[in-house]
Amino acid sequence: MTEWSPRTKLVHGGVRRSQYGETAEAIYLTQGFVYPDAETAESRFIASGEDEFIYARYGNPTTRMFEDRIAALEGAEAGFATASGMAAVHAALACQLKAGDHIVSARALFGSCLYIAETLLPRFGVEVTFVDGTDLDQWRAAVRPETKLVFFEAMSNPTLEVIDVAGVAEIAHAAGAMVVVDNVFVTPIFQRSLALGADVVVYSATKHIDGQGRCLGGVVLGTKDFIRGPFETFVKHTGGALSPFNAWVMLKGLETLDLRCREQAANAARIAAALPGTPGLVRLIYPGLDDHPQADLARRQMETGGTMLALEIEGGKAGAFRFLDALRILLISNNLGDAKSLVTHPATTTHQRLTPEQRAALGISDGLVRVSVGLEDADDLIADIRQALARV
Repeated sequence: MTEWSPRTKLVHGGVRRSQYGETAEAIYLTQGFVYPDAETAESRFIASGEDEFIYARYGNPTTRMFEDRIAALEGAEAGFATASGMAAVHAALACQLKAGDHIVSARALFGSCLYIAETLLPRFGVEVTFVDGTDLDQWRAAVRPETKLVFFEAMSNPTLEVIDVAGVAEIAHAAGAMVVVDNVFVTPIFQRSLALGADVVVYSATKHIDGQGRCLGGVVLGTKDFIRGPFETFVKHTGGALSPFNAWVMLKGLETLDLRCREQAANAARIAAALPGTPGLVRLIYPGLDDHPQADLARRQMETGGTMLALEIEGGKAGAFRFLDALRILLISNNLGDAKSLVTHPATTTHQRLTPEQRAALGISDGLVRVSVGLEDADDLIADIRQALARV
């Protein structure tokens, strides 16, 4: 399987067929597993084999197929699926930390990720230092010999800052710190953060991996020692495992992930090229454009500019709301990575918990709108955005 191309891995990777030889992967809707004798039960609790399972909170054949397939795509030794993307983020951090530890985090994070780093971890005695993730000098100044790990989004939500994964990893590893990267916005199709130096990669499978608005899920990828060691121990005792049915949905999503992401990114690039200069639009942020602050880095790290845009709408919140309410094709939703194009107003949704000063520091103005580009016809999307901007 290591010799297969990514698209082939996404269709055939990790398959476990039963004695019936089914074409589609089987859904094993079971919480527990039966042992032939007491001795087998005892031995399985000591050390389970590849196809030996104990309890669905620890592992399940359908879930393991999803984990193996996404690990093969990412180039990871192992993966563990979780009930949601935030369960994945929390477990990836918490399984490594204890009171008195120090971590360094990029300041620009999704609202729930920021809550974990800013509020939850300090509540349990973890010291967190925040930096401008795009500034390697700030990472150098913040990382200390006792720093346990660093955490950042490879592309930030919602302002689309691009972080130098290799540069941050070099700084962190010199201090003996682990590198945990949330790779959701860049997708496993357009960037392999493990290859760039990350130790642990996190995905919300709810986003592009499902990509059709059906199920919650998450997955954490890394070395076998990390995944089957501290991470699995943490998740199996705290209960954040993915359901077998959702794992099956994610498996089917992986089959078309490459096709969908490439078409969505092509649509995003066309929209980004067409909209600048449109009345009502103050600024368009897209990593694939030359005017993006990290355009050169984005070209080095990513295959494309990705599937996400950010639009600064004239008139602040009132202008942004007029724009959103006038859209006919793009749907107002705080999800992303969907086959349907989705828009949200971060200041009043995903980042509403932050103070105005905090949002301003992150570049989240009252006029900022996040756009997740879907699979519709690009000309239809451009026309819809233009007519909505005319209402501003």
